Amino acid sequence: MEIVVGISGASGAQYGIRLCRALQEKGCITHLVITDSARKIIEIETDFQPEDVERLASYVYAPRDFAAPIASGSHLIDAMVVIPCSMGTLSGIACGSSDTLITRCADVCLKEKRRLILVPRETPLSLVQLRNMVAASEAGAVILPACPAFYSKPQSLDELVDVLVGRVMDLIGIENDLYKRWKGHS
Repeated sequence: MEIVVGISGASGAQYGIRLCRALQEKGCITHLVITDSARKIIEIETDFQPEDVERLASYVYAPRDFAAPIASGSHLIDAMVVIPCSMGTLSGIACGSSDTLITRCADVCLKEKRRLILVPRETPLSLVQLRNMVAASEAGAVILPACPAFYSKPQSLDELVDVLVGRVMDLIGIENDLYKRWKGHS
């Protein structure tokens, strides 16, 4: 599969990094765009440098590289994930603004009816942010908030991250065993 991963400047860079690693392990072709804000967040929140994250991708593009192949609907991809998705990036996607490569690629996914998954990481949410999520959803995006699940009794932050990344991979259609699936309560 060929997947675009956008890492924007919201807290939760670990989610994007883990998704890149999981997609690499599955042999997917990945196109990575890291915003300038996300580069700073990666350094603040993780033990990674942005260059370490870039090495997990097949292709890497600058945040405003509108000549990138993924900026065109003629370049076929299977899905795009913005993880984490900042409220500014969400706003741009919801309004159809294509002023960054991430928002342009998201716009292409929506117009071409391709899978677009947005992983917002913000709390609390304002009415404007909620309306932007509704608008993006109505346009065809899947909104998957970065909300950890606890039914599997995670023992570490890595396990919490894996649950969310596993759910993203499920939505893309990539088999994975990153988390324990609910089997009911006995």
